[in-house]
Amino acid sequence: MISRYTRPEMGRIWTDENRLKKWLRIEILACEALAEMGEIPPQALKEIKEKARFDVERVAEIEKVTKHDVVAFLTAVAENVGEASRYIHFGLTSSDILDTSLAFLLKEASELIIEDIRNLLSVLKDKASAYKDTVMIGRSHGIHAEPITFGLKMALWYDEMRRNLTRMERAKEAISYGKISGAVGTFGHIPPFVEDYVCRKCGLKPSPISTQIIQRDHHAEFFSTLAIIASSIEKFAVEIRHLQRTEVLEAEEFFTKGQKGSSAMPHKRNPILSENLCGLARLVRANSLTALENIPLWHERDISHSSVERVIAPDSTILLDYMLNRAINIIDKLLVYPDNMMRNVEKTKGLIFSEGLMLELTKRKISREEAYAMVQRNAMRVWEEETDFKEEVLKDPDITKVLSHEEIEECFDLKSHLRHVDEIFKRVFEDNTQKRKRVENDPHFG
Repeated sequence: MISRYTRPEMGRIWTDENRLKKWLRIEILACEALAEMGEIPPQALKEIKEKARFDVERVAEIEKVTKHDVVAFLTAVAENVGEASRYIHFGLTSSDILDTSLAFLLKEASELIIEDIRNLLSVLKDKASAYKDTVMIGRSHGIHAEPITFGLKMALWYDEMRRNLTRMERAKEAISYGKISGAVGTFGHIPPFVEDYVCRKCGLKPSPISTQIIQRDHHAEFFSTLAIIASSIEKFAVEIRHLQRTEVLEAEEFFTKGQKGSSAMPHKRNPILSENLCGLARLVRANSLTALENIPLWHERDISHSSVERVIAPDSTILLDYMLNRAINIIDKLLVYPDNMMRNVEKTKGLIFSEGLMLELTKRKISREEAYAMVQRNAMRVWEEETDFKEEVLKDPDITKVLSHEEIEECFDLKSHLRHVDEIFKRVFEDNTQKRKRVENDPHFG
């Protein structure tokens, strides 16, 4: 299931082959830095760069004996390099390699997720534009409130995903720190120059200070960001599930030819793609909690975080990549039913205009409490007797002595509710420069 919507590039990031390639790159870069300082003979560096390689199966075979992955890796590389291998891992500790490579991998994963978010934003923008004026009912507490448009709903999601793009870009920066500072972070056997050199070549920043590890608040911020994005996707999925309910049926997932909704009921068309997204969001959120629990470690380091990260790093990034691409597919192919939306708008027989009527009464020097009571008693009659709200209002002498027939009709004008849709769209979709100019030119500004 996951592979269908996860790009191969994301899966390849987390292969053993790629992980060990990162380890080897970091080790060789450390040797380059040491050679530049005169700590490694040029010939030895030449041999290391020419011969350093590994075989994944051989590393796994050695690890069965050593019970230590980095030692197994170094042993496998040394078998190919020979005598010059004594300079590899010189002054380093395992976490120098593990933490720097993890940052390297998470940065690569971040770049794919950022691309996914941009693609989802493009789909949402298109949908917002297409349904900008498609009227539907807005709901609060699941109950009909006042009219909105389906385009506004898509614009809202776009705005949220734009914030998620900013969050993800920040998370990428937060995680892009490496460390080559030795067993307790004091550079006891290797100078800071090596850390600077390796990090620069890997596109990372050197951690200003570290212990044996990079501090795990970096990682907690990263995985918490993934959880927020997953929760946004779940929010969209929950809405689609509600809109697809038989009693609502304002939108639904695309149902492909030959698809089956139920093993028992041939008529079923279930929102299974959105339901899957809701379930997967729970996993990403749960993983973020374990990242938070990785922050408090013993002294300069213990190993309790390591096993966790071996699971949550590939799982959360692969899951979110999958979720984003599935969300793109769902929203891009979403079936939208404007006629059903309008039928639902009309379902409560005009009750959705109650606020406008109440406010119009208050303009006539009637207290809000009295106006509320006048409108509510007519509204309750509609709920209980299934009559028409406007007809009830036109029969109410307390209201008609204050408002004319024409004024009451104006209170039931659907367009008045949506007269600011263009302004909202400008706020959402104009770039910051356009927004700033528009605000500065507003006579009410300042």
